[in-house]
This record gives sequence, structure tokens and C-alpha cells, in this order.
Amino acid sequence: MKKALLYRELPNGIIECLACARRCKIPKGKYGFCGVRWNLNGELYLVVYGKLSAIAIDPIEKKPLYHFNPGSMVLSLSTYGCSWACEFCQNFDISQRRLLEGFDVSPEMLVEFAESYGAQGLTYTYNEPSIFVEYAYDAGVLARKRGLFNTFVTNGYFTDEMIDLLSKFLDAATVDFKGNAEPKFLRKYCKVPDPEPIFNSLVEMKRKGIFIEVTNLVVPRVGDNLEYARKLCRWIVDNLGPETPIHFLRFHPDYNLDYLPWTPIEVLERHVEIARKEGLMYVYIGNVPGHPYEHTYCPKCGKIVIKRMGFDILEVNLKDNNECKFCGFKINIGGKVWNLWKVSSRFVYIPIQAFTKYVKVDIEKYLKSS
Repeated sequence: MKKALLYRELPNGIIECLACARRCKIPKGKYGFCGVRWNLNGELYLVVYGKLSAIAIDPIEKKPLYHFNPGSMVLSLSTYGCSWACEFCQNFDISQRRLLEGFDVSPEMLVEFAESYGAQGLTYTYNEPSIFVEYAYDAGVLARKRGLFNTFVTNGYFTDEMIDLLSKFLDAATVDFKGNAEPKFLRKYCKVPDPEPIFNSLVEMKRKGIFIEVTNLVVPRVGDNLEYARKLCRWIVDNLGPETPIHFLRFHPDYNLDYLPWTPIEVLERHVEIARKEGLMYVYIGNVPGHPYEHTYCPKCGKIVIKRMGFDILEVNLKDNNECKFCGFKINIGGKVWNLWKVSSRFVYIPIQAFTKYVKVDIEKYLKSS
């Protein structure tokens, strides 16, 4: 475990956590909503610091980041817990479990893993990375020194203090909306009081130079309101710019919403139509391998500049300066296009057990000894 960076002390030994917009007020010996940030004798600790639940080498397109260093590979990692409680979470076994344990991996080991497996960056993902930001910060600062980039896959439910810390090491983020950011949907199915902090975070992250892509999970029947989709797209155009990529993701039944069907593809296509009418230039459909809206199209001439199948890049039609080779239009790409997409198989499973030991955090023992 490690002492947290983001908190402030309140009277009577209570701690206010500043990692997410919930700003949990935590009494001594208790933890916040996420389950991993504990008030231990009047100080806030991240008790899963360096305790991983999963680690893998992924193509960056899996995040999905289609416009930030496309074709590159990233070391993906997660701990436990989450600042949300989504009823449909596909990673509920780690995000909704409050386990103070994991495979013991230091920030130095993470960077060594990334370099040894040929990754170009680190991605903090699978569970909400903001709740283990102290770990991500230590790894991210070291990664940058070694020439690696850092990305988050996140709900964006941040405080200003969190964004200030992220700006010191984070290069790009996929910010995941759910159900078109409809407040009623978020309250009922994600236990999120208000989506406004997400919008504030997006504006501040862009202002601080963090590359942004937006995803939106379209949940059939309960989270597919087209008017809210229109509002979301209009907000992105007005506040982040029409060049901001957006991905409409297909829902699949999982966790407590396993009784709902997969999102109909035609519903996703209606969302794409709305996004394009509102002026968004790069619009995608996710979780539908082989769909035409997996490709990146030039906004000027309409030709395919990056052709994809699932997470694989099949063809690149860009000049070295990321201009369309057909008409010269400058495509919004952060970083560069890597030629790793030419490799036939890019997924690498890391047997984490071979490198580390599994550790349980004994909070009761700590409290008794301190």
C-alpha cells in the first residue's frame, strides 16, 4: 500500500478523497465507494498500490484509441474496484469486487515488462484507473522518461485535482460514456448522481493537452435514447471540436443486465447518422467486426485512410505527416502510425504468475500495529 496523493483532512479524523467526483468523506478505518482508498489513522492510503488483477499486451485499437499512435502496442493493466457500479460491467469480477490483494508488480517492473515485450506505451484499464492514480502516476512518470506513452480507459468522473495530477504524465484517454449520458440512466444503472463532472473533465483534459477519444456504450431499451445521443454529439462538437473521434459501442448482455439483448446494429447506425449530422468527422461503431464504420474515412474526400477488421489494421493510406494520400487533408492523429499493424498476430498473454507473487493486504494487522 502507499499513502495517497489526492485527499484533504477534515475534522474528527475524517478524510475527503479527491480522486473522483464523489469526494467520499471517509472516517477512520473505513474506505470510499471504490473500496481501495482507505482512511488509516487519519491518512488516506491506496491499499492496492502495485497489486494487479490483470496484465496483457494489446493493440491500442482495443482501448479503443483509433487516432492516437494507431498500430502501436500497449501494456494493459488493472487493479480492483471502481468509482462507478455499472449493472452491465463486463469486468465486474474485478471492478465490483473489493479485494485488497493482487499480483505484486512495482512501477519499475511494469516499464520493464513493456520494454521487454516491445510495447510503445502503458494503458491503465479494465477497472477504473483514477482510483489507483498514485500507482499510475509513479509508473507513468517513469514510462515517459523511458520514451513510452501513457493512456487511460476511464469514466472521466474526475476532480480538478485529479486532472492536475494526470496532466503530469497522461498522454491520451478514452472517456467512456454510458447510455448517451442520460442522467436517469446513469443514476439507475451506474449509481452516478450526475454526469456533469465528466463533461468538465473532458474540457479540462483537452485544455491541458491530453488527447481525447470518446466512447458511448449504447444499451438497448434502457440506454439508447436518440435525443440524448444528439445532445451528446452536439456538446462534443461545441466543446471538444468536430475532429474528436467518437465510438458507439455495441452492448452485450453481462453481469446484472444479462437479460437484455445485444444492441441491434441498426440502432448503432442511427447513432452514427446523428453524429455525422451534428458535424463529427470521425465516427465509429465498436464491437461489430467487419462493419464499414470500423474504418477511418477522410472527412474531405471520403476515402478510407485506415482500414480495419476488429482490432487489426489492414491498410494505411496516409502520408508521413498524417495527411490523406488521396487529397492531402490533415487527419487528426496524435503521435504517429506504427507499422506494427503489419504483424499477423499482435496479442500477447503475459503469465503474470511467472514474474510475481500474489499478495493480500491485511488491513486489520496494519491498524493494530500502527
